[in-house]
Amino acid sequence: MYQIVPVAPGEQQMAGGASGSPLKKKLAHEGRPLVMAGMLGCVLVLAAVVAWCYYSVSLRKAHLLKTELLDLNKDGFIIRNQAGAVIFTMTFRSGTLDLDSCSKEGNILSCTQSDSGKLNFFIQTVRPKDTVMCYRVRWEELQHKHSVEHAMTHNESHWYGGAEMATQYWPVRIQGEEEPRPFITSDVYSNRNAFGGILERYWLSSNATAIKINDSVPFHLGWSEKNSTLRFQARYQDSAFKPQEGQQALPELSYRVCVGSDVTSIHKYMVRRYFPKPIKVPSPEVFKQPVWSTWALHKTAVTQEKLLLYASDITKHGFTCSHLELDDRYTADYGEFDFDPQKFPNASGMFDKLREDGFQVTLWTHPFINYDSINFGVAVEKGLFVREPSGELPALVRWWNGIGGILDFTNPEAREWYSSHLRMLKTRYDVTSFKFDAGETSYLPRQFSTLTPLSDPSTFTRRYTEMAVPFSERAELRVGYQSQNISCFFRIIDRDSVWGYELGLKSIIPTVLTISILGYQFVLPDMIGGNAYPNRTTGGLNNKSGQPDRELYIRWLELSAFLPAMQFSIPPWAYDDEVIQIAQKFTELHETLVAPRVLELAGEVLDTGDPIIRPLWWIANDDEAAYKIDSQFLIGDDLMVAPVLEPGKQERDIYLPAGRWKSYKGEHFDKGPMYLTDYPVDLDEIAFFTWVH
Repeated sequence: MYQIVPVAPGEQQMAGGASGSPLKKKLAHEGRPLVMAGMLGCVLVLAAVVAWCYYSVSLRKAHLLKTELLDLNKDGFIIRNQAGAVIFTMTFRSGTLDLDSCSKEGNILSCTQSDSGKLNFFIQTVRPKDTVMCYRVRWEELQHKHSVEHAMTHNESHWYGGAEMATQYWPVRIQGEEEPRPFITSDVYSNRNAFGGILERYWLSSNATAIKINDSVPFHLGWSEKNSTLRFQARYQDSAFKPQEGQQALPELSYRVCVGSDVTSIHKYMVRRYFPKPIKVPSPEVFKQPVWSTWALHKTAVTQEKLLLYASDITKHGFTCSHLELDDRYTADYGEFDFDPQKFPNASGMFDKLREDGFQVTLWTHPFINYDSINFGVAVEKGLFVREPSGELPALVRWWNGIGGILDFTNPEAREWYSSHLRMLKTRYDVTSFKFDAGETSYLPRQFSTLTPLSDPSTFTRRYTEMAVPFSERAELRVGYQSQNISCFFRIIDRDSVWGYELGLKSIIPTVLTISILGYQFVLPDMIGGNAYPNRTTGGLNNKSGQPDRELYIRWLELSAFLPAMQFSIPPWAYDDEVIQIAQKFTELHETLVAPRVLELAGEVLDTGDPIIRPLWWIANDDEAAYKIDSQFLIGDDLMVAPVLEPGKQERDIYLPAGRWKSYKGEHFDKGPMYLTDYPVDLDEIAFFTWVH
């Protein structure tokens, strides 16, 4: 407001003495404030009009930058649920949008400028069904830029998915500060901080949201504990990713965020929509009866005599066997496809004897040919190896058994050469199938070229998994990337003979749940008791027997009996009669109780992709406690398992979700959800409960 200030009497007198009549002076003096008032009034009206116009534009812009339940601003976007609560937050870390360049047409909100230049940005809203809303997001740089990065905030929810890890937690734990690095398959046994051999660009939240990064993105993943964020980055610079041939190296980050009514239903939608499915169920015998491997017991010192003794001991102690797995090393050199005559002097006779005794046999195989193998020169001459970047020379790689070349599975000739040798072994010795080891991109050279260029290095993993298809009934892989339709068993990486979360007993349930959420349902949980590596076994160098701790072995055996398949190597008779009896009890329980249920669910996987081994939240998706439990699981919807995973314990706390449950001891619990604290579980028991309809 303006204010009329009275003039002091002395000033009036001075003004009056200057000129004109007193009346004129008075009128002139009184008129000036009126003019000023009028002018000020006009200014105020004009300001009000401008403010109104600005407000209207702002309202229109605010409306423009909303699409369904998503709000966009220059720094990122949020998604709300129907109740108005924020359930998803994404921040743009590498640039901000120029909102004046944004427009909305139908269900597409797009922008053409950021603070660093031209771009193609859009968010498209899609409602594929009444209970699901999806948002397709794309940020594509059109001028040279090093990277595009968006950061997804935890929002006090629990996240699942991503990759197999050496230290596996369920739900995902964000620990420390990690700069984005290539999200590609690696051997986490040898590199404990890498992403594992089974991974997918998919995460799922207890807030009923899911995100799938597009295949075309040169995708790097980092995180920040301080900011509670996962960092999603697209870049080609200083990266293993390469642009498609003929394309500029301009990064593009694109993904889908989908929101559902609950965590289970949104996951079911995502799996049905975006994941390939297996086309058949592997051999029912592998689900029913244990696999027996030579690896943890004999390592590379396996011989014909030792294998035959192992087989006769299995029979002598009254155990069943789906197949015997002859692991590393039965060849004279790595990269050969026949038996070392020193160690296996009569391989044909050995196979005849095993067949007579009712054993089927699978063989270990891998993608490497060492430089001292007779096949190395053959592969060089035929051009079968992954090459140096120039494409002129084969690239040498180091793996856990030496130095050699790695076969280029993008090359049809290399695929056929490798397959023909596996077929020859199968025909000559009546080999049942193969254990396909390695296959991670971490065994490719840092710089390399393949016959078919790989823009995403993990495509190499996918090509390797395809080699198992002809043998898939009993084949075993330890890697997977977009490989859910390879209908064979996927083995989790080698476990150490320890109790903890780093490749120990406690890591098994989180790992199986994680790869199940990623669409890999036919899980082989590695060898009972772990691999018994001398420096990675409970008791360490003081463990004179070199065997896994007895109690650890028993608890591992009990857990394995309730997973899709069992695998022995260190045999129960390496301990004592009680361990043999416990092993017989649980292999029988696996065959009679677990396997029929698992096989029924395995048949459903072909249509749905739903997990066989399920987290507790699958049936309790509004239960905060169920989101965090990593030591219990479900087989289907109605069999819940709670193993003992701590040394020296014969009791454990058990969480029962809502519903009526009957324990393996015959007790009934129908007032859930509830905790059973210090529930007694003897050394020869595992706690399990069935849901009573």
